[in-house]
Amino acid sequence: MSKTLKTVLIIVGILVLIILVPLLYLKGTYNSLVTLDEGVKAAWAQVENQLQRRFDLIPNYVETVKGYAKHEKEVFIKVTEARSRVAGATNIGDKIGANNQLSSALARLLVVVERYPELKANTNFIRLQDELAGTENRIAVERRRYNEAVKVFNIKIRRFPTNMIAGMFGFEKAEFFEVPKERQEAPKVKF
Repeated sequence: MSKTLKTVLIIVGILVLIILVPLLYLKGTYNSLVTLDEGVKAAWAQVENQLQRRFDLIPNYVETVKGYAKHEKEVFIKVTEARSRVAGATNIGDKIGANNQLSSALARLLVVVERYPELKANTNFIRLQDELAGTENRIAVERRRYNEAVKVFNIKIRRFPTNMIAGMFGFEKAEFFEVPKERQEAPKVKF
């Protein structure tokens, strides 16, 4: 093999590496971003499943409480309005806000329930209360999983040089599903 042929092969090899290494890095980074983005979407889908379960339980719960606490109309209206906002929410941010409002309205309804001992003895109410409490626990678990997926994704798209690739392909920060400030404090029950 001649010296010029060796030189040409070395130059071609170097050029291939210069082109191939960045392309492979770009491909790997893009694919990992897609995987993380899909993980966030899957985690959100699980949150939505549990939110829908709660959404479906609320009318029965409210009707049971109404039978005992007819004069608590303002609380029932707030729950109904919040439930309507949940039904009308279209994007993740709106759904998070609407569900946080619904959680606040339900917390106020629980305070009303405490004023009616005969209601707390009703077996249908007890069953609904247990289902709602279990659903709230599931929502908390799925919210935590969703927020963890969001954290991993957001960290990934903000790190250099991945942030440049994320920007090129339109990956944006995902929104956390935070507990509203009013839910961070236990409701005060007055007798």
